[in-house]
Amino acid sequence: MATVRIILERRALLPGTARRFGQSMNRPATAAILFAVLTAASFAQTHATVRHYKERIDDTPPEIAQAEDAIQKNDFSRAETLLNKALGKDPKNYQAWFDLGFVLNHVGRVEDSIHAYRQSVAAKPDVFETNLNLGLMLARENNPDAERFLRAATGLKATDHVEEGQARAWLALAHLLENTKPEDALQAYRKAAELKPNDIEPHLSAGLLHERQKEFSDALAEYKQVLTLDPHSSEAAIGLANIYMKSGRLAEAEPLLRKLAADRPNDAGIHLQLGRVLIAEDKKEDALTEMQTAQKLAPNDSQAQRELADLYTNAGKNDLAEAEYRILVAAQPNDAEMHRGLGHALLLQKKFPEAQQEFLVALRLKRDWPDLYVDLAFAASENKNYELAIRALNGRTLLNADLPPVCFFLRASAYDHLRDYKNAALDYHHFLDVAQGKYPDQEWQATHRLIAIEPKKR
Repeated sequence: MATVRIILERRALLPGTARRFGQSMNRPATAAILFAVLTAASFAQTHATVRHYKERIDDTPPEIAQAEDAIQKNDFSRAETLLNKALGKDPKNYQAWFDLGFVLNHVGRVEDSIHAYRQSVAAKPDVFETNLNLGLMLARENNPDAERFLRAATGLKATDHVEEGQARAWLALAHLLENTKPEDALQAYRKAAELKPNDIEPHLSAGLLHERQKEFSDALAEYKQVLTLDPHSSEAAIGLANIYMKSGRLAEAEPLLRKLAADRPNDAGIHLQLGRVLIAEDKKEDALTEMQTAQKLAPNDSQAQRELADLYTNAGKNDLAEAEYRILVAAQPNDAEMHRGLGHALLLQKKFPEAQQEFLVALRLKRDWPDLYVDLAFAASENKNYELAIRALNGRTLLNADLPPVCFFLRASAYDHLRDYKNAALDYHHFLDVAQGKYPDQEWQATHRLIAIEPKKR
């Protein structure tokens, strides 16, 4: 969601001025309406609010007019005092409660602010801005009443910029409902899009929600609509690329990501994603370029560094893989996967004693990982530590994990070197029974070792 949140936050302020709850006005402004605008980040982060200053109504109580002048000057303490004085005279003055809600929210008294907005809605329930603001604040507090007030706002008219205001209300409701009522959320996004047909926000958010619901064709349609409205939307291009990757359409994802990487050369995440696509397409050299770029741009990103180390291993650049894994192991000494990665890089360089040690460390950290026992057995066998190789393979069987066929040959060879010919013969026979021609070199060796070690029949 992060990319969409950035867009919505940039569009948070409504332009122009607002009229005071639909009433007529006739002189310069100090009174204000608090108009909160939802962004995709609002519920998770902050609920920014915006005041639109308007002309003062002739019959506005003087305490409220003075309070709004104080608000303009950021004198919130004086404004609160004046508004409380106005409410002492008229406890059901919705304007005073409304402005008090703004003041209390601004100074961080959230519960008191919500109470003030509730009082304003109770005094005059058909004000769009009050219902929207109250709904937003309740949503921030994870209060289930939020939906009621946001739904109410969608059925009311904003004091000014009517369609834009209602679109914001539908967006607010949609974001609130995404996790609990996704179908209702999508319907709300459609309403917002109808009200603001040239706005990309509803389509971006709907695309993300469809994507999370694994409704990839619908998500593609939304992202493509965004690109129709804004051909330069990197967020929509990223969305399309993600779906192409999830759908296995790598040939379509690659050009999108290449364009994004050219447009945003300092975005490590885009280079990382492009590298992943190129790896999947077996374009190792191009992938290395992108992964190295990502690692330089985000040197503290351990996941990017890990993927680069893996790529070095897959590309046969084992010395470079070792260097990356040593950095990772130093930073995360209790991560079994890092030790295993380093062990593989060492094993492929025939540094068998060091590889054996890394696999042993990994096993101490994660004893229930069957594949680690096989890794250790190979390293130990190459290191001529045949007892350890046998113990490792037997340890795997204790986890109720079947041995791959080649492991029977490995264990047979270890027994053979230790001159335990009886157990060696058993494993050689077992290996030949399951190999089925898939390991011709080892099958040839097993056959000839059996001729050598088994007693000759008379």
